[in-house]
Amino acid sequence: MGIDPGLIDTGYGIIDVLGNKIRLIEAGLVRTTKDTSLESRLKEIYKGITSVLEEHRPSAVVVEDLYTNYRYPRTAVLMGHARGVILLAANYNGLAVTSYPPARVKKALTGTGRATKTQIQRMVQVRLGLDRVPEPDHIADALALALCHYDCLTHEPDLKAKDGGARI
Repeated sequence: MGIDPGLIDTGYGIIDVLGNKIRLIEAGLVRTTKDTSLESRLKEIYKGITSVLEEHRPSAVVVEDLYTNYRYPRTAVLMGHARGVILLAANYNGLAVTSYPPARVKKALTGTGRATKTQIQRMVQVRLGLDRVPEPDHIADALALALCHYDCLTHEPDLKAKDGGARI
């Protein structure tokens, strides 16, 4: 399960892998109300992610590494809160969390660490055989994280499930 943390929209995407066949299980958003307190928003993110984890029982959770733009350090701090409740939800469900830097995810999907949002959306569409690009970009980013993790698993066999399958 790939998760793209956000305080208003947290994207998630679950893929199922058996052998070399990848299929989309579910993708969506956990939405919060912009006008509510930080604490309320974090609670909604926690409850929403927990609900998805309990329903689908993924074998892995993947989030983007936390990074900061020096002009907007407050954003990184706020994203850290959202990321923290996601890590907590995963831990309560017995799941370890893997993190990847944004450039690694972009490179895994497109071949370049400087890919645009549109390029990421298009590659997610192609890899999953979707009729249209996944939108909004929070969902595409979450699915990109799941696909990146799958690609890493195929290159690191010790991490792969014994039956060759995984729900990410």
